[in-house]
Amino acid sequence: MEKKARSNETEPLTSKKDVSDCNEGEDCKENGLLVRNPKSASHIVEDGNKVHPSQGDKGEAAQISNGFSGVQSSGPRNGMGEVEDAQCTALAATTTTSTTCGAEGQQQLMELEDRETWSKKIDFLLSVIGYAVDLGNVWRFPYICYQNGGGAFLIPYTIMAIFGGIPLFYMELALGQYHRNGCISIWRKICPIFKGIGFAICVIDLYVASYYNTIMAWAFYYLVSSFTAELPWTSCTNAWNTGNCTNYFSKDNVSWSLHSISPAEEFYTRQVLQVHRSNGLDDLGGISWQLTLCLLLIFTIVYFSIWKGVKTSGKVVWVTATFPYIILFILLVRGATLPGAWRGVLYYLKPDWQKLLATEVWVDAAAQIFFSLGPGFGVLLAYASYNKFHNNCYQDALVTSTVNCVTSFVSGFVIFTVLGYMAEMRKEDVSEVAKDAGPSLLFITYAEAIANMPASTFFAIIFFLMLLTLGLDSTFAGLEGVITGVLDEFPHVWSKRRELFVLGLTIICFLGSLATLTFGGAYVVKLFEEYATGPAVLTVVFLEAVAVAWFYGITQFCNDVKEMLGFTPGWYWRVCWVAISPIFLLFVTCSFLSNPPELRLFDYHYPYWTTVVGYCIGTSSVICIPIYMVYRLIVTPGTLKERILKSITPETATEIPFGDIRMNAV
Repeated sequence: MEKKARSNETEPLTSKKDVSDCNEGEDCKENGLLVRNPKSASHIVEDGNKVHPSQGDKGEAAQISNGFSGVQSSGPRNGMGEVEDAQCTALAATTTTSTTCGAEGQQQLMELEDRETWSKKIDFLLSVIGYAVDLGNVWRFPYICYQNGGGAFLIPYTIMAIFGGIPLFYMELALGQYHRNGCISIWRKICPIFKGIGFAICVIDLYVASYYNTIMAWAFYYLVSSFTAELPWTSCTNAWNTGNCTNYFSKDNVSWSLHSISPAEEFYTRQVLQVHRSNGLDDLGGISWQLTLCLLLIFTIVYFSIWKGVKTSGKVVWVTATFPYIILFILLVRGATLPGAWRGVLYYLKPDWQKLLATEVWVDAAAQIFFSLGPGFGVLLAYASYNKFHNNCYQDALVTSTVNCVTSFVSGFVIFTVLGYMAEMRKEDVSEVAKDAGPSLLFITYAEAIANMPASTFFAIIFFLMLLTLGLDSTFAGLEGVITGVLDEFPHVWSKRRELFVLGLTIICFLGSLATLTFGGAYVVKLFEEYATGPAVLTVVFLEAVAVAWFYGITQFCNDVKEMLGFTPGWYWRVCWVAISPIFLLFVTCSFLSNPPELRLFDYHYPYWTTVVGYCIGTSSVICIPIYMVYRLIVTPGTLKERILKSITPETATEIPFGDIRMNAV
């Protein structure tokens, strides 16, 4: 019986013996192999033989299976070319044809055939640009640059982008496009023991959704408040203003003192956030019903934009990804014409070399480039998985990352021209203008600049509308990373219930955001921003780079890229993936853990116990990785050595389209 089975496995796929036992109009499956009906397969075989590259042309690349599932093996062959020992799942150092067994293989084929794709290439490109160019470019990058010595920060930022962000951005696009899976199930095809990375990514995305959308709720509150003849943050005569409110933009000769507070700052802190009604993280106070309604409306927009998949969200980004650039250009021109703008530009471009010796500057640079470009959040894997197989993801990576970095740099000019203007009006140094490094630079500095432009109401409306469009892009992407990951991992449960799953996910994110909607919610946002994303994302990307380059194999990965694009990545990309990027990531992660940041927001200094809470938040996502590793080794049968080998061996095949033919490769 064993001899007969082996014979069936090793007979030529076109032999009569293979198909003699098949009923007409049906397919046969023997010993884990799918044997198609001769009538349904004959034209595939005939056409396939015309277009198949020779074995010499393919080299280590996948062999064509003429519509059949071949057998992967690294065992010896006899003189007739037959495989002496074939197994359904085998470890391969190069891309070869592979069998997908039983229902799992049928499920894979069904998923591949049913998987939606982008309507147009531009939909994908705008979605990725919209995801990469987000609120972080117009508020996080300028305040981090300001916090770390202005122009000096551009040096570590550029270095981290070249040797860390861009190579890993390219790697994730290539992985997602080749394997066509989300952040969880893709590890079955790469290195199963690292599957916990996918679960960690989902937890991080949920944390981001719990505070990132709250910032958009603040912007929405500003947007609604802008529909007035006189913007409410331009005067000190409102109910929320205090005696320290000083409007130095008024026509009266007003002097700026040490205790002076601008009307824009009081509107932000006392009307929008209402932080004066909270004593800190140990007493957050009640929930702001105004912000709750704003956030509810935002999640409603998000749900109806992504509930049907990338075909609908791909159309929305035509507006949300392009509109912000028009507004940024207007603000840049306006800022350049303000008195004192040159002072801000000088401060922005003049480097403080001593800052480069501070570890936190490099940590912030790495966190910013990863937070902005987005490797480690599962979004690039998800978006690229809906691409056509031969899409030029290399070009997409370079274009998107370049647009992202240039946008961050230009946004810095927009911010610092306004800072120079404010310093000129207050007769202070630029370094003394912004007391808080955070979103306050956006909601105070930008807001003040807009309030003093002609047609301030109009500019306020379009500016805060721009913030919403920037934020929506990233929310679409972050949730799509979770949705694609879960739907690909559990297709039998959720593949036909996407709308229901997206609804449940948005409800969970909304409920998880309630703590950030309290009067002390800004303190929670700051805590999550520092601990829930930065170190966790760095750790995830480090392990992801190690798993792909060292376990899956850099040669194998480069062969995958060559199959898609027709050329192999050069030595620069190989060195970055194998050594430089992991070393940088490991260094920055360890530096952060050894020297956690001292948090402060407004006049509130975070107590020591918040550091412990922050580490717990960051660890709660990363802990998924070692937990799954232990679980994997426990449930895998065999000796410890066999368990380890099986756990680092790809489980399932990757379906590769070849014209109308689907072939399997690991």
